[in-house]
Amino acid sequence: MGRLDADTGRDSAEIRAFTKAILRDLKALERMLSQGMIESGVRRFGVEQEFFLVDQGWRPATVALDVLEHLPADTFTTELALFNLEANLQPKLLTGRCFSAMEVEIEERIAQARAAAQRQGADVVLCGILPTLGKSDLSMDSITPMPRYYALNDALNRIRGGSSYRLRIEGTDEIFVEHDSVMVEACNTSYQVHLQVSAEEFPSFYNVAQLVTPPVLAACVNSPLLFGKRLWNETRIALFEQSMDTRSATPHLRQTSTRVRFGERWINKSVTELFEDDIARFRVLLTGEVTEDPFEVLARGGVPRLPALQLHNGTVYRWNRPCYGISEGKPHLRIECRVLPSGPTIMDEVANSAFWIGLVLGGAREYGDVASRVDFDYAKSNFVAASRRGLDAGFHWLAGETVSARDLLLGELLPLSRSGLEELGIEQTEIDHYLGIVQGRVESGMTGATWQLKSLRSMTGKGSVAERMTALTSGMAHRQRDPRPAHTWEPAEIWEAGGWRYNYLKVEQYMVTDLFTVHEDEPIELAAFLMDKQNIRHVLVENDDHTLVGLVSYRAILRMVAASGAPGTTESDPIRTIMASDVVTVEPETSTLEAIGIMREKRVSALPVEKNGKLIGIISERDFLPIAYQLLEEKLEEV
Repeated sequence: MGRLDADTGRDSAEIRAFTKAILRDLKALERMLSQGMIESGVRRFGVEQEFFLVDQGWRPATVALDVLEHLPADTFTTELALFNLEANLQPKLLTGRCFSAMEVEIEERIAQARAAAQRQGADVVLCGILPTLGKSDLSMDSITPMPRYYALNDALNRIRGGSSYRLRIEGTDEIFVEHDSVMVEACNTSYQVHLQVSAEEFPSFYNVAQLVTPPVLAACVNSPLLFGKRLWNETRIALFEQSMDTRSATPHLRQTSTRVRFGERWINKSVTELFEDDIARFRVLLTGEVTEDPFEVLARGGVPRLPALQLHNGTVYRWNRPCYGISEGKPHLRIECRVLPSGPTIMDEVANSAFWIGLVLGGAREYGDVASRVDFDYAKSNFVAASRRGLDAGFHWLAGETVSARDLLLGELLPLSRSGLEELGIEQTEIDHYLGIVQGRVESGMTGATWQLKSLRSMTGKGSVAERMTALTSGMAHRQRDPRPAHTWEPAEIWEAGGWRYNYLKVEQYMVTDLFTVHEDEPIELAAFLMDKQNIRHVLVENDDHTLVGLVSYRAILRMVAASGAPGTTESDPIRTIMASDVVTVEPETSTLEAIGIMREKRVSALPVEKNGKLIGIISERDFLPIAYQLLEEKLEEV
């Protein structure tokens, strides 16, 4: 988000002043480019490692600030949510054994973070989207209490006109939910790679990066789940784009862009085309006090920081983002690849970065002007295909042919990346090791996403959904300590969930969300039909506004049948004649002990679950049977 202390910029005069500062910074950058001030002849790469903090039950742990107190401030920094942190690694020259050196440094940083987290009863997990993450974890109670994060949330809400955030993602399952803050974005953690390039080569390198990123992503997917639903192989892509979308519906098919995007076209001459496009398309989201005049700095022979341009660039989320920076007193340009997910292992992450870097460098030499060889729309559709299907995707490639992800990766792109790394002077053993990991993953078809989905299939019918998500997260965390790449892992098993204690803490962990409801004016016979055919003992009753107005229990149906010989209620009467209208409800965050207490006190056998007046689930006495069974089993073992 840049180096300024961000503000929401509510005052129109403040927004105008900051916009002028952005334009001034852009003009200064243009002058620096024309005068050849941007560093060239040096090839570096850097990494940002994001990760989740989890508690002993493998659920999000909001302890980031406490953990940071025991970590070096120059390396670790906060993220939007209190259950995320980020480590910034030292940039390295692309030569020799630079990737091994980066892997060692990341391992050291994660070990530091894990030790600091354990002091808070927490642990570290590398994953694009944490399987145990629940919607209740995304309340404003979990936001990192720092001005810039509140400012970001306020600014997005203002631009959206106060409308709710809507997520709709379709995969094997489907999610269609609403949320009231920017916290949905906190579901994502990534492994971001920065590649330094010269000003002259930036356009061709950036275009090649856009071309090769989709097949790289197909081999690196690691985020197939959100709230227990199987969605895209890399659900982060759809989730981030929708969670940061400030657009509203427009009349007459007006074309607008989302702040998170792949792009609209190839670039032609300069990095400034990207900055110009983003300034033109997107209003200022955050502002800050700018004291630097970049032209005065240039006149003194100095290097301007361009803080206004950097802050605005930090609020426009291109998947391959242009970056300006200063290293050892010299200004430079970088391409930041933001598509790679965190995990499944540090070794896999470093292999992903080596593969991407080698492809960009090898592709720039081999492919030449890709803008003249393939329409940009094909690259964009390739990106969506990779996000959805991973290694099962098909790509439209340079010769106009359609090729499978696996054939393209194995037949063309891995050899091309190898040549790019060899040209850099990377040691051969280094190249063999890291590209061998990617090759093994592609040949086996076992990406991080595939491993998660395979593990879930192996646990079908075992435990609750919450237990399976916990087993998956626990299995992932423990295997990340194993010095093997993820494509060699065995599937997670249900016993890794650790038993009922961690999986029945809150109602949302075991509530039933696949609901069968009826309307209050429909016949009683329909409720009886649902109970019989769906093997349920409670049917929820809604009105025309989909508001919960009652509940029909199995006992109510039995009472009606027992009285059927007498005048009064019949099966053709409306459901409202036998439903209980004074329904006791709970929220998803309700603790299990509290829910059991409510059932006992109110003498009810089921509790509908509501959030903000909307029906989202139900729990019943039957849902507590797994707890009772495991408790009894434990007691018997003690005898």
